[in-house]
Amino acid sequence: MSARRKAAGVAVLGTVPLALSALAAVPAAAHGSMGDPVSRVSQCYAEGPENPRSAACKAAVAAGGTQALYDWNGIRIGDANGRHQELIPDGKLCSANSAEFKGLDLARADWPATSVSSGSYSFKYRVTAPHKGTFKVYITKQGYDPSRPLAWSDLDLTHPVATATDPAASGGFYTFSGTLPERSGKQLLYAVWQRSDSPEAFYSCSDVAFGGAGGGKGAGSGSAPAPSASAPSEKQIEDGSDKSTVHHDHGHEDAGASAKPAASESGAAGNTASAGPAAETRDTVDSAGSVDSAESRPEAAGSARSLAETGGDASTSYVAIGGAAALALGAAALFASVRRRATPSGRRGR
Repeated sequence: MSARRKAAGVAVLGTVPLALSALAAVPAAAHGSMGDPVSRVSQCYAEGPENPRSAACKAAVAAGGTQALYDWNGIRIGDANGRHQELIPDGKLCSANSAEFKGLDLARADWPATSVSSGSYSFKYRVTAPHKGTFKVYITKQGYDPSRPLAWSDLDLTHPVATATDPAASGGFYTFSGTLPERSGKQLLYAVWQRSDSPEAFYSCSDVAFGGAGGGKGAGSGSAPAPSASAPSEKQIEDGSDKSTVHHDHGHEDAGASAKPAASESGAAGNTASAGPAAETRDTVDSAGSVDSAESRPEAAGSARSLAETGGDASTSYVAIGGAAALALGAAALFASVRRRATPSGRRGR
């Protein structure tokens, strides 16, 4: 083989790592939690992971440690693909069945709550990496008892209070409108953010109080009113980012992996979160958040949707792929040019 042909072969092989680097450099996306009404995990993070103020957040740290609060934007299931009820059993909704976030499942009446009233509401979802997808926000039914583990049957799944597909992100928030129904006392809002370019989904629980700052009929007999909730500041988020294990490529683990199941454990203050299996007879919530009895299965690894699991949005993925393709085509052209010069037709002058 001539030196020119060897050089061309090296050039072609040399583009392979460059092409792979281009694909790996796709910006990450899709992490966050409800900011208004503030989610449980965001509230506890705002209080300070190492020394939270409220009794509920102290109990959450005692049950699950401080790392869950530093990872406040990573309550997720990588291969959810709309199978929320199938993958998350009763009593594990706020943690999305992740052992790391088990403290958020504690059944307590004193979780800090956002004061709300029935009628129109502007929801703000705090996002650290925007991405396309659909938000569904559900509210608990009247008669919800916060001192009992949250079950799917506690939520009004047929009437979400808010639905938004691909809302615009501005100032670090997705903002979308919804309508809160008539309720009284302590209630809970459950948000599901299902990505449309990946099976990954994010979850959050926000405690709210109708008619006051946590008191009322839903607060539980003999219990003190829950403190008012507050979201973390931008400085708090920035200061704690170096302690987070949530990376914007695949979160804690590969995006194709299911959430780690939480072992059965007792919560603080004598509360025990139910770890029973999700009822197979219940309808499931589809990728848009609506009720659907048909189970949706994730696509096989290596399919086209795997490219989206790197976290880049559609446009950045295509740019990266196009760049890699351009490198490969350029190398092929170089190889062909050198080869033509090395063929017998190039030696006709001899």
